[in-house]
Amino acid sequence: MKNDKFLKTLLIWLPSMIISLFFILNAFDKILNSNQSDKIITNSAIMISTGIFLLVATAMFLYNKTIFIGTLLLSLYMTVIVFIHMYKGKPYELTILIVMATIFASFIRKRQLFEN
Repeated sequence: MKNDKFLKTLLIWLPSMIISLFFILNAFDKILNSNQSDKIITNSAIMISTGIFLLVATAMFLYNKTIFIGTLLLSLYMTVIVFIHMYKGKPYELTILIVMATIFASFIRKRQLFEN
């Protein structure tokens, strides 16, 4: 019985942890390598603030009481990235999947947010 509960908890949190790892690594890349020249916005202050925004939004995504706000912020950020990739002619399918995976991970952890 203990193993079933542990396995259920692990499977519920696994998608959220994978998505969070992606956003945390992306945030640290923006903070530590803020002088990237191949980006649309080359201002290092904006890149650092975007990295901090991603860290805060990820923390809100992981905390159950603010999961809705965190999901909203992360999804909106990645939706903007989808449009940027479309504008630059880069492949954007993966970024769309990240948006969908973020919403799906939120749905798995807290289904009450998506019910009427």
